[in-house]
Amino acid sequence: MRAMILDRPGTPLRMADLRVPAAARGTLLIEVEACGVCRTDLHLIDGELPNPVLPVIPGHEIVGRIAAIGAGVTGFLVGERVGVPWLGWTCGECEFCIDGRENLCDAARFTGYQINGGYAEYTVADARYCFPLPDVGDAALLAPLLCAGLIGYRALRMAGAARRIGIYGFGAAAHIVAQVLKFQGREFDAFTRPGDLASQAFARGLGAAWAGGSDRQAPQPLDAALIFAPAGALVPTALCHVNKGGCVICAGIHMSDIPAFPYDILWGERSIRSVANLTRRDGLEFLDLAPRVPIRSEVQRFPLAQANAALGQLRRGEFQGAAVLSMEH
Repeated sequence: MRAMILDRPGTPLRMADLRVPAAARGTLLIEVEACGVCRTDLHLIDGELPNPVLPVIPGHEIVGRIAAIGAGVTGFLVGERVGVPWLGWTCGECEFCIDGRENLCDAARFTGYQINGGYAEYTVADARYCFPLPDVGDAALLAPLLCAGLIGYRALRMAGAARRIGIYGFGAAAHIVAQVLKFQGREFDAFTRPGDLASQAFARGLGAAWAGGSDRQAPQPLDAALIFAPAGALVPTALCHVNKGGCVICAGIHMSDIPAFPYDILWGERSIRSVANLTRRDGLEFLDLAPRVPIRSEVQRFPLAQANAALGQLRRGEFQGAAVLSMEH
């Protein structure tokens, strides 16, 4: 099988021809149809995530069909379409797992980081962390749901009943959560890189009440802010736009340092929270919600061999929505 491999941070992915892996006990062998290209992959390649298992095949927004089923697995059929997310394994025994907060498990392993992922024609995944997906439709449109959608959904849950929400960084996750907000009848403002008129127009097309640069003042106070951009300087900026009692939610796995800020912009029972990974409950809830919205992903397609080009365009913000690698079998 063909696969794109990261040998060490700071280097491009290399194409390799590998043996198709076998489905070990408790796992599924999946023939990959599509795999989303996520900003987390950039953090991995840039060496901003600690303790990767190298060499590794990146990719954690995987859509594919089951090619083989390992011993001990029930509830799946060969040929069935499944999705594989970022969270790839947890211990099931620690206090976090027992308490339903498996996303915080200290022993957790993650797809495309400590477990080979979906930048390949085949992958193996723990069956317990695979989600059934619709059997029909375009796999590339489903792929962004497996991380951009799931993390956006978890961030939105943290916002509670907030009625007006600011979204900072209008990329893959934001364009999905925007559709959920519109479905729920809530208002949102979109904050983009200053001068990024294309992203602002994209946000308005998805229902933004207002869209402008992150250097602009919000037109009215926000009940909550979701930060998808990996820029710590946006935290105090968002705090200044959030009303008393509101929450600023940092939704990325990595963010640059948050600068010092005066206490008075936090005072008034404002809060700052972070999103860490996802739970299987998040996945089941969101994938049940997605067709009812219905969510339509905006995707830029690339063949597997052009994974480095896709990552480069993502880094430079050269497209709207999400990048997806589509496999040709």
